[in-house]
Amino acid sequence: MTTFDDREKAYEAKYAHDAEMAFRANARRNKLLGLWAAELLGKTGDDAAAYAIDVVKSDFAEAGDDDVLRKVAADLGDRATRAEIRAKMDALVAVAKAQLMDDAS
Repeated sequence: MTTFDDREKAYEAKYAHDAEMAFRANARRNKLLGLWAAELLGKTGDDAAAYAIDVVKSDFAEAGDDDVLRKVAADLGDRATRAEIRAKMDALVAVAKAQLMDDAS
């Protein structure tokens, strides 16, 4: 095997790893968003956990974050604006990535 082949395999492995980590970070972010929204809805315990899972599942409807934003905005109604939900999503990405890094340690 040549150096070029080794480098190509390394890039492919890195791409696959980065894609998996991005997927996991988004899923974790959506779960955290679901738990935040559940709290605003007055859900606790198993109800809050089940709602968080529903938010994670809502991300599979289409590419991007709009499906999650739509679901949470519809569920929260006037408890939070779309801008507040989007800001929370943006803030939770960093939290999710940090949690994943801690889990890997």
